[in-house]
Amino acid sequence: MAIRERINKDFLYYFDQGLCLDAYKVFGSHLIKDENGKNIACEFCLYAPNAKRVEIVGEWNNFTMNQQELYCIDEKGIWYAKLEGDYEWQRYKYLITTKSNDKIYKADPYAFYSQIRPSTDSKVYDINGYKWNDDVWMYTHPKVYDKPMLIYEMHLGSWRRKSPNGEFYMFNEIAPMLVEYLKDYGYTHVEVMPVYEHPLDASWGYQGTSYYAVTPRYGVPKDFMYFVDLLHQNGIGVIMDWVPGHICKDAHGLYMFDGTTLYEYPKEEDRENKEWGTANLDLGKGITRSYLFSNALFYMKYFHIDGFRVDAVSNLIYYLGNQNRGINHGACDFLQKLSTHIFKEDDRVLLMAEDSSSYPNVTKPASIGGLGFNFKWDMGWMNDTLKYFKLDPIYRKYHHNQLTFSMMYYYNEQFILPFSHDEVVHMKGSLLNKMPGDQWQQFANYRLLIGYMITHPGKKLLFMGNELASYDEWHYESELPWGIKKFPLHDAANRYVKELTTLYKKEKALWQKDYDPLGFEFIEADNKDQSIYIFARYEENRESHIIVVMNCTPNTYHEYKIGVKGDYNYVEIMNSDRDIYGGSNQINPKPLKAQKGKWQGQDYIINITIPPLGIVLLKSNLKPKRQKKTVKDEEISKSKSKTKTSSRKNV
Repeated sequence: MAIRERINKDFLYYFDQGLCLDAYKVFGSHLIKDENGKNIACEFCLYAPNAKRVEIVGEWNNFTMNQQELYCIDEKGIWYAKLEGDYEWQRYKYLITTKSNDKIYKADPYAFYSQIRPSTDSKVYDINGYKWNDDVWMYTHPKVYDKPMLIYEMHLGSWRRKSPNGEFYMFNEIAPMLVEYLKDYGYTHVEVMPVYEHPLDASWGYQGTSYYAVTPRYGVPKDFMYFVDLLHQNGIGVIMDWVPGHICKDAHGLYMFDGTTLYEYPKEEDRENKEWGTANLDLGKGITRSYLFSNALFYMKYFHIDGFRVDAVSNLIYYLGNQNRGINHGACDFLQKLSTHIFKEDDRVLLMAEDSSSYPNVTKPASIGGLGFNFKWDMGWMNDTLKYFKLDPIYRKYHHNQLTFSMMYYYNEQFILPFSHDEVVHMKGSLLNKMPGDQWQQFANYRLLIGYMITHPGKKLLFMGNELASYDEWHYESELPWGIKKFPLHDAANRYVKELTTLYKKEKALWQKDYDPLGFEFIEADNKDQSIYIFARYEENRESHIIVVMNCTPNTYHEYKIGVKGDYNYVEIMNSDRDIYGGSNQINPKPLKAQKGKWQGQDYIINITIPPLGIVLLKSNLKPKRQKKTVKDEEISKSKSKTKTSSRKNV
């Protein structure tokens, strides 16, 4: 159906009220083909209700004004033109004359593609026609609440480059390398930092201009489709970083689009985000909602995106993130409706809130008053954990509850535990560099930190490079420091992370009951003097479980008593202090047999070696039951005895 035919009273009403979920089918540039698939014309449609005049300037007219004017369809301010000919790949902009007679050049807010920076032009692109090969994934991948979920957060432009500081790899070049890498570590999902168009590399994509245009830094939109497709074929989900709250203020973008605050808050105090240098979108406006709702569903439909990590949710819940200004009810309603629309389309999609506030019910359904997310980043856990691990071990006993506090609130929401990009930039130091002590202690603390994250309830997210145990912060201008793997300590730490993440995916106790209180139990939570923490993680049947022992000091403990539930043998399945990981090899090589006895509220006791600055995982195995001898067994036994005696006499 031609664009002009779609624009009727119903469409205008739904768009204006924030109920339109496919606005991209009307607005933007759309090729018209003949019966043979040849491009014969292009339709252009723009929403600019406060414009006095709108022209289109492009490659075909040498960006000359006063040549091709759009006409206003109705009083709502929808502008339209149909140009005969083939315009695929052609660059263009809109020249808007405002009511105050100012002339401003704007990129198309609904363009599917754009020219690479520093150019700010939109490009005509045919978004249709990609042949997908991910049917198995799309129709069979399950919900993940009781499944392992290990997310690799990445910035595409600085993961690998064709030379260390050189040109970017394209989506279709990155995909095969990334698939192999993620499968090697057992990652279940990758989260890509924003991939829609943004003018400034240093913003990492968080200051966008064209939400529907996949950035040309890494190729054309169909290259990104291939990227997602290949990951899906290899059983890996793709999550997209999405920023509905604020926009870049560059002149060609959404900001002051038709000379007015079309998409933003009208009041400066609500609009101007001075800390980030951005402008806040007014999520209570119908047209802003239609733009963003349509955008999320667009990426689901055309790119098969499996989830969205919604940036800076606390900045949405409260005006500029300031709780003293009260709740932003318009933005909260937007989030509720966003989740409703997304889950109606596909209830397996992941909707994750990056929220540092204590606002309640973020991960409760919108139907019962929650915001509707199915996961929330546990920023409190992340901050408390990193503060604790930065401390010299001698002082950790005074901050013991920083590691136990998370379980006081954990079951209020469905949390993801993140060590994200924000924690390894801007002079905060890498994970390894945050750790105190000499080199040996730094690496031991690093292994303990990653082990604690993997064993704590909740889904996991690691930013790229955290697995390499680098001393350097992340730098967006260059690729990760892959060369450090040639150094033994870094190589050993990387091996540890790889084996730990692989183990996580294998062991049900570490993820099956993430959000069920029956899946976790503290065995020893109050040993602050020795900075020891002991807890159990349970599978569905509760008999099969893993005991986690953490020692946050450099002391070694032998024959340390631990209370356990039943008559089990416990086998050490992971010890961060093994020499192959760079540790001192204080391990438990043999099964630990539980003995009858009261200890730590349990009915059985095991004695273990606890390594310095280490974490130990012990898996339960039921002891083999002794079989009662039958009469037949006795006869067989006597027969064997006679045979053996006779044999000895003949020798």
